Amino acid sequence: MLRFPVNDCILKLFNETSPRIAILGAGGMGKTSLSRVVLHHNEITARYGTNRFFVACDGLKTQVDLAGLIGTHLGLESQKYPTEVVLKHLSSAPPTFLVLDNLETLWDPVESRKEIEEFLSLLTDIPTLALMITMRGAERPAHVKWTRPFLPPLEPLAQNAAQRTFLDIADDGHSVEEVDQILALTDNIPLVINLLGHLKTSLLSEGYDRKSNLELSISLSLSSTRMISVPHAQDLLSLLSILPDGLSDVELKQSKFAINDIPACKTALLRTSLAYTDDRKRLKVLVPIREYMQNLLPATDQMIRPLFKHFQELLELFDEHRGKISGMSYASRVALNLANIQSILQNTLQQGHRDLVASIYCACHLSHFTRLSQGPTMSLFPLFSPLFTQICVPKLEIYMITEIFKSRLVDPSHQEDLETRGTELCSYFNDPDIECTAFTPCWYY
Repeated sequence: MLRFPVNDCILKLFNETSPRIAILGAGGMGKTSLSRVVLHHNEITARYGTNRFFVACDGLKTQVDLAGLIGTHLGLESQKYPTEVVLKHLSSAPPTFLVLDNLETLWDPVESRKEIEEFLSLLTDIPTLALMITMRGAERPAHVKWTRPFLPPLEPLAQNAAQRTFLDIADDGHSVEEVDQILALTDNIPLVINLLGHLKTSLLSEGYDRKSNLELSISLSLSSTRMISVPHAQDLLSLLSILPDGLSDVELKQSKFAINDIPACKTALLRTSLAYTDDRKRLKVLVPIREYMQNLLPATDQMIRPLFKHFQELLELFDEHRGKISGMSYASRVALNLANIQSILQNTLQQGHRDLVASIYCACHLSHFTRLSQGPTMSLFPLFSPLFTQICVPKLEIYMITEIFKSRLVDPSHQEDLETRGTELCSYFNDPDIECTAFTPCWYY
């Protein structure tokens, strides 16, 4: 059973006579599981007895379909016009608790949204009816007086809760270090934890079905009206999916993407919970969604190139202004994008890529930055060192060799060859400054 510390917050809402509660969040956050936990909680069963109903809205098309399905759960005979019958029955029934799960399948389409909101309004006019809905996204339907305080959209589990959840599923016998390595792949999303927990114990019998459930959840969000009504929203999501550090609003503007109306695209991603803003106000995408997009809807080179140019300029400005007060702002911007820059360069450091030379310069600048900032060295040298015979840019080659030595990344078996090549390159320039800064003993500092 997944752990949901928000339970106490929800139970307090039932101090109201008939609470109206919306559980929101991205696909895989455990909205359905949480609603079931509440439905079967001891306090709820004591209060509502057998008048508790869980109605799954998947596959329904209209408000009449929804009313008919609710009527079936209530034990009513099939009706041609079920809405009035259901409302009349609930109005005269004892206190009742109704859960409408995955309501976004009905609410998302613009053509059915108004009638769904009107039906919800009629339901919440019944004083003895407690209503809970679950919806993918971050918006509540209008025309309903939702009980306050509103529940915030569900977020990934805290690390300790994620650890306990995984161990509940996969059993003990794993060290904390092993569990944390597995959880690093999940972004602490309940559905993904559930998937990997069961994969540890029953890969063949359960794993693929559960993985398909996660992929289905993501695909439903992608195909929602809130996404498809905003051109290029999917393009922005594809781009964000190769950016582990996300992007700030300023960076979204400065990068000059070939994407129209970026604010509307951002809003669409937030409304569907395909993206979120972290505590630094950076727009980010969770790991499972990033992997899904990279596998099925990857960003094109045309989409990536403006961002590469932006990071190239940023690294050049840092290199130009390092050691100056003005360089501090560039350094902080690079620091916020370290994983982003590395991810972009892994795309551009490819044989025959039109930006290969510029990418190698960027990789050297990145190594220089991490070395000066005393952070973890981010080396991309293994990616492009085999390509050097194609480049024939002596200044760039000596820059790379210098960085290899100064970053202490030299392979001992290649050290002599690199020193010899460095000596040869210095002869191209007849420049004492280059020789002093790029050759022994500076190799080793």
